[in-house]
Amino acid sequence: MKLSTAIKSVMVAALMAGSAAQAADYTIRATANSNENDEDYDGLVVFKNYVEAASNGAIEVELFIGTQLCSKGAECLQGIADGSIDVYISTSGGAAGIFPYVQVLDLPYLMRDDRVAEAVLQSDFVRKVREMALDDSGGKIRLMTIGNTGGWRNFANTKRRVASPSDMEGLKIRTVVADLPQELVKALGASPTPIPWPELFTSFQTGVVEGSKNGITDIMGMKFPDAGLQYVTLDGHAYMGALWWMNNDKFMGMPEDMRKVVVDGFSALQQATFASPKRKSIQAYEDFVAGGGDLYVPTPDEKAAFASAAEPVYEWFKANIDGGPAVFDALTSAVAEAEAALEADLAKDLN
Repeated sequence: MKLSTAIKSVMVAALMAGSAAQAADYTIRATANSNENDEDYDGLVVFKNYVEAASNGAIEVELFIGTQLCSKGAECLQGIADGSIDVYISTSGGAAGIFPYVQVLDLPYLMRDDRVAEAVLQSDFVRKVREMALDDSGGKIRLMTIGNTGGWRNFANTKRRVASPSDMEGLKIRTVVADLPQELVKALGASPTPIPWPELFTSFQTGVVEGSKNGITDIMGMKFPDAGLQYVTLDGHAYMGALWWMNNDKFMGMPEDMRKVVVDGFSALQQATFASPKRKSIQAYEDFVAGGGDLYVPTPDEKAAFASAAEPVYEWFKANIDGGPAVFDALTSAVAEAEAALEADLAKDLN
């Protein structure tokens, strides 16, 4: 290629890049404090692809994975509020310091399976939490959707098989700092021990803690069995909800047709995060058992015993969490509606 031709090619490429950049009327800066193996990343890739295509390039989505923009829940949500970050995903624990009522997602044994959980998280329950968060943030922080980040929380430990609440007695169970998971662990007779996530592997090795409440993909991803975590009970006490937040001024500053694209993009993201843990957990469970792990599935009666032992946590939540009664009623009503609808569908499908 002649030099003049090469220079022309570079100029054309630069002009095309400049045109593409100018074509975007809106830019959404989205961050997830995770990595490219995580469900959150899967969701963001789907969101970016959908929004940019459906907006015909009018919206550009920039992804920041890890801690490039912020590192902790409160800091990231402040970034959403002040507009330095447009989209952020948090766990309920990560947002509880600002919106304590989102811990309703951590209340145990309220949603029985994926079908119920997914129906609830596509219902007016999410709109109720959105309304509460907008009110509490002065109209700055908008909840867009709730997906999943790791499947279901189950109890795991280094000591013994847990088949009933009495088997939890005395175990030191790692929790986050938030009050609700500590209340749950105490209700089941164990000792809650707040430990930062990065320190958990060593804490298992040294006996500082003897158990945790995590999804299997987190357990295997962090190689906790190598630290002695060899017993997992599939009690499925909580669906691992992922709350996707957006700067409300950025959202409302778009025309309605672009807002629709963004809403549809979050719906596509939600579906991706619903599906991703199901697929990833298959290999994770196989690897856990192949490594000598004990995987126990409680009987219906045993699971009912866990649920009964945990009931005091519901009253604690309603009595101690601002907005607790309203959000609890919204969730339990949505669960009841979802169960009724699914039972009606099942009756049709079985006959």
